[in-house]
Parts: sequence; C-alpha cells; structure tokens
Amino acid sequence: MADAVTSQTILDTPSKLVMKFTNTSDGTGESAVKKVDVSAFTAGQGGPHSDTSAATCTGVTIDKIWFNNSGMTAKLLWDASSDVEAIHLKDGDGYYDFSDFGGLRNNASSPTGDIMLTTVSHSSGDFYWVVLEMTKLS
Repeated sequence: MADAVTSQTILDTPSKLVMKFTNTSDGTGESAVKKVDVSAFTAGQGGPHSDTSAATCTGVTIDKIWFNNSGMTAKLLWDASSDVEAIHLKDGDGYYDFSDFGGLRNNASSPTGDIMLTTVSHSSGDFYWVVLEMTKLS
C-alpha cells in the first residue's frame, strides 16, 4: 500500500500560484516528494499595461501557508543539489503570512526551483493538508 495523496492547483495566474496537498497515511509516509514542479507552469506579468508574454517559471516564493497536520509533521524543502528546509509544519494547524517581506525565498545552492515535502513521525491514519500561496519567478 501507499499513502493516499492528492495535489490540486487552485489558482494559476501569470504571477500567482495556489496549490493544495493532502495525505492520509498508511504508515508509509513521504520522503522528498516533489509537490511544486515549477517547470509545469509559466510566469509573466499581469495587468493591462504590462508584458503578458509567458516565460518559463523558474521558481516561487512561498507567501502564505495554511495547514492542518494530525499525528505527523510536514517539512517543505527547497529542491537543490542538497535540499534545504523552507519550513517545518508541526503537528496541529496554523497559518503563516510571509507576504509583508516578499515571501520565503529559496536559499539553496544549485536550486531547481521546485518544492518537495517530507513527512515526519507518520503512522497509519495520520493526515495533513497544506495550502500554499506562491508568487511565480521567471
């Protein structure tokens, strides 16, 4: 068996990306699973007086996070030659808003721009849901 996981794109505009991830664990857990594949998205500037041409999305900032973890924790990782922890979401629920200072930025060496997720202390029946609001970079 394997954990029951979902990924959903809620909003995809030229500059913003909102995604939701869920997991109901069978005890297997997730280890550095790619959740945000930036190459699957395009980025550009929105608005009536700006360049709306699409460019390859090369990364994101994490502006806001909503989460609910029950029985396990979830680590969001910046994917790179050596992954770097962006944030560790503890058991429980919460909301973080990093938009006042431009969001959490990838500080890894040789980053891919992608975001990975690892579960910690998971056992059968534990679950999480995480919603990320991100700004696209090109």
